[in-house]
Amino acid sequence: MKFVFLPHQAPSVPVIDTEERFPVHRVYCVGRNYGDHVREMGGDPKAEPPVFFSKPATSIVVDGEDVNYPQATTDLHHEVELVVALKAGGRAIAIEDASACIYGYAVGIDLTRRDLQDLAKKGGRPWDVAKGFDQSAPISAIRPVDQGSHLSSGNISLQVNGELRQDGNLSEMIWAVPEIISSLSDFYQLKSGDLIFTGTPAGVSAINVGDHLRAAIDGVGEVELNMLAAAR
Repeated sequence: MKFVFLPHQAPSVPVIDTEERFPVHRVYCVGRNYGDHVREMGGDPKAEPPVFFSKPATSIVVDGEDVNYPQATTDLHHEVELVVALKAGGRAIAIEDASACIYGYAVGIDLTRRDLQDLAKKGGRPWDVAKGFDQSAPISAIRPVDQGSHLSSGNISLQVNGELRQDGNLSEMIWAVPEIISSLSDFYQLKSGDLIFTGTPAGVSAINVGDHLRAAIDGVGEVELNMLAAAR
């Protein structure tokens, strides 16, 4: 096969305590999956089914790399999230079969251009420019889990410059991990290499150039980064 130019290398995420890498296929995200966060954004936790959107593979930032403040925004927000890494997939996956698709978990930060998201919401437009930009999904190394198991509880938190901004528990998720996988598979054919960001607890707020972020989930790991000036 002859390409017009060399294909871009697919991103990958390290696997904790090994030299292996997890090749990334697609990045899916769940919005409004913690009741307190839904309420702080003005919604009703039980009023709607899961809200799905996606990010490009170029959104992935690994190995504690620093992040450049994105262009076209003056209101960048942090959202700490449990990330599910899939080793298998399919269509219309039953809830009871969903856990068998899980390879492991990671800590992720969904960076959001909140001003652009607010404009999109007001205009009834998609969230792509607010969510799907380069370097918008920092992620820790992936921790593999036992076959058929999934996380249902554990502290999830995020600090900015040592100040605790987000502090919740995975048990507060409206939609549990198997339910997310099952519901998502009704819209997409899930595949090995997919990552799913599962939503964020309350406490999201703005970050600025020079800030240091540390996100952690009990039993999973942590990810840290520095927010640098916008790339030129």
